[in-house]
Amino acid sequence: EIASKHITDTTRQALIPLLDGESLPQIATWADEMRSAPEQFWQKKSSRWHYINFKEGDADPHFDSHAHHNKDTVSDILEGMEYSISVLQNQKASLAEKQFALRFLVHLVGDSHQPFHAGRSEDRGGNNISVTFFGQDTNLHSLWDSKLIENENLSYTEFAQFINTTNQALIMDYLTSSPSDWLIESHNIANSIYKENETNVSYSYIYKNLPIVKTRLQQGGIRLAGLLNSLFDKSAKPLVKALKMPTDSKL
Repeated sequence: EIASKHITDTTRQALIPLLDGESLPQIATWADEMRSAPEQFWQKKSSRWHYINFKEGDADPHFDSHAHHNKDTVSDILEGMEYSISVLQNQKASLAEKQFALRFLVHLVGDSHQPFHAGRSEDRGGNNISVTFFGQDTNLHSLWDSKLIENENLSYTEFAQFINTTNQALIMDYLTSSPSDWLIESHNIANSIYKENETNVSYSYIYKNLPIVKTRLQQGGIRLAGLLNSLFDKSAKPLVKALKMPTDSKL
């Protein structure tokens, strides 16, 4: 929803055939919805696209550069984003391939800003850590995926409108980044939450952590827009590091 407010008209027009009658918010959940499809890719391989795990205590993760890979060899969320970007840049890719890549890219940019999609392998990104949220049993991953947002009693559209920003200095700061930066940010946030080790979540937890959720959603939307603009509108200010453009390009 936030990204839709920050793409240029040129980008918006370029997305029309790729969206196939839908909107960016509508395709954002497709990659999760398809995980129940019977094909081997969805059953055996697609789950790896949604996250990257680190070992406990890994305070300074690094990422190898993956120059080439295909859909079936993607092993984590960073490779998934890189693959999707490469397809959207490829003039020889078919419309169906580009539609697939766009749907995944929109979803994965969002996932990359959720701290526990860059959590620890030992607890499956917080999925194995039980917490109680106002008396309801859940887990740490689910808490940060949806429950903290749903507790605001706003629709996702209303929530996006509430946290959107037009502050140009802030926007430019968000755009000076790459997908690996987003994952390191998420990992560092996850580490701080792990250290708190709170299992009974109530108002004080929300007061402390909801601003982080809002910032990550805001960053994710702005950065997705910047990434799409850099792919589809050469006059727009590019997300330089994400697309490995020359370092002297001006933001």
